[in-house]
Amino acid sequence: MSWTFWTRRRDAMPSPSQPDWERALINRMALDYLRDQRNRRRWGIFFKLLILLYLIAILVAAYARDLIDGGDSGKAHTALIEVKGVIASETDASADRVIAALRKAFETEQVKGVILRINSPGGSPVQAGYINDEIKRLKAKYKQDKGKEMPVYAVAVDLCASGGYYIAVGADAIYVDKASLIGSIGVRIDGFGFEEAMKDLGIERRLLTAGDNKGILDPFSPLPESQRIFIQGVLDTLHRQFIGEVKMGRGDRLKGGDELFSGLFWSGQEAVELGLADGLGSSSSVARDIIGAETLVDYTRKRDLYESLAKRLGVGVASGLLETIGMGGGVVR
Repeated sequence: MSWTFWTRRRDAMPSPSQPDWERALINRMALDYLRDQRNRRRWGIFFKLLILLYLIAILVAAYARDLIDGGDSGKAHTALIEVKGVIASETDASADRVIAALRKAFETEQVKGVILRINSPGGSPVQAGYINDEIKRLKAKYKQDKGKEMPVYAVAVDLCASGGYYIAVGADAIYVDKASLIGSIGVRIDGFGFEEAMKDLGIERRLLTAGDNKGILDPFSPLPESQRIFIQGVLDTLHRQFIGEVKMGRGDRLKGGDELFSGLFWSGQEAVELGLADGLGSSSSVARDIIGAETLVDYTRKRDLYESLAKRLGVGVASGLLETIGMGGGVVR
């Protein structure tokens, strides 16, 4: 409070010579307190709204920039689609997002070729399989409708392994950096066994199931040999499917033996020698030298504004902001 304000308030105080001056003084002090509280609340709300508007402006600007970057170009160009991170249903590299971007690229007249820029350790074989199948379907449909091929190339960045490579073999050719890591053609399932630790700690596991194998892979129960054989059979089936897709996509270009399908991975330079990749190159060099349309336009499916809010500010902060402006509660997903 300023000195002038306090002086004014002191002058307005009742004099002891007035009747009931104590009650008047208390009333005056209570009114002054309530007035101060209202002023503080007003300024608090003002600054909170100002900060909220500032954050929203930043998000809108970032989202608008993403839309511009991902928009169509009026001239011939190469469509770039990122496959980045773990391939799973709720990630940026999900089949839904990648397939939506592929369809948009194939539908755009100015697109002369598509580059899948892959930087992924793998993930769901189902999601990777969806993308691989859609690449082949779109290419066949485009050739039937247009009477010509739409070239699709995979470009590996740091890592193109497992499910990432599963997607890559659906392309016409694979280009890598000499230091990229390529391969890991295999299937795995992880788990722990705490049975002996439970015994040492004197803990009894009480697992009730309806179905002899319903508790399969329970980490606190032993793994019977029959269940181990069954799980291995499932993994072998998935592995054969993976190998079949690699052989279908790469064909006679493969120069290695069974070691290619053992789960090992190689440098980009070694991958070219083994026929797992076709040559060294980047997205820019492939667009310029192979496709012949040097301009790259990003067709990667962007998150909408609601998703961007959750991703950029974090789940907790975004949830709080959305509650503040009356857009629901709970966790933002």
